[in-house]
Amino acid sequence: MGLLIQNGTVVTAEKTFAAGVLIEGATIKDVRAGIDPSGHTVVDASGLLILPGGIDAHTHLDMPFGGTTSADDFETGTRAAAIGGTTTIVDFAIQPKGTKMRAALDTWWKRRKARRALITACT
Repeated sequence: MGLLIQNGTVVTAEKTFAAGVLIEGATIKDVRAGIDPSGHTVVDASGLLILPGGIDAHTHLDMPFGGTTSADDFETGTRAAAIGGTTTIVDFAIQPKGTKMRAALDTWWKRRKARRALITACT
């Protein structure tokens, strides 16, 4: 017996489509239209979006703070998120006072790219 969220619009990284999501325990077992509701607790998501997987909209990866840096970087933080069922993260980009948000975002992208290059070079 699982939890069936049906009649909604599923949104994934690849597409948006009418479907249901079947969850058993802590695992998404099926994402498709026409899942048999027999034996499942049903939630009607008519008119709603269904986003399979968790979204953490405020992470702090590779962030300088108080003379140190946060424990997780982009590599370890995204791996930990995925293992825990979080499929999307939105990292917090520090915007120093008096600067533009675009500059902060560019800095954060450079940090991620530099970290990725270092990891690639070491493997």
